[in-house]
Amino acid sequence: MNVVAVSGENGEVADAQLLAAAERVHLQLRPHLAGNYVPRMREVIAAGAEMAVAHVGGDVLGVAVYRMVERTFSGREMYCDDLVTDEARRSTGVGHALMAHMRALCARRGADAFTLDSGVQRDQAHKFYFREGMTVTSFHFTQVLSDRPIGLKRK
Repeated sequence: MNVVAVSGENGEVADAQLLAAAERVHLQLRPHLAGNYVPRMREVIAAGAEMAVAHVGGDVLGVAVYRMVERTFSGREMYCDDLVTDEARRSTGVGHALMAHMRALCARRGADAFTLDSGVQRDQAHKFYFREGMTVTSFHFTQVLSDRPIGLKRK
């Protein structure tokens, strides 16, 4: 298994083939991206996100989307938007490999923190994050302001 960057810090897609191949796995976490995946991910990447995939011979096993941000409370932070392993490959080291990739980037870029949010219903993901040494440090509050499909439901 290899973990490779699909994009870089410059906002450019480095591997269009892997970006397209990532859709099948990424939609398992973000089904609202269906039908517009590649153009939408190109926009997200152009706006500052980066993407890496774990793959074997071009067969994508997992996807990570992340970005560097500066925050008043945490300093220079790598924030992981999405981390998803193909349902058929969970508990095989794919998520750990993607986490290791992001942690290595954190070290190279001088990050003070590595963070992510995880939906309250994702119990198995939470167990994984705890095993990876992450802790719960705050509540994340959201108010949905549009009817666009963004993966959050309006209450």
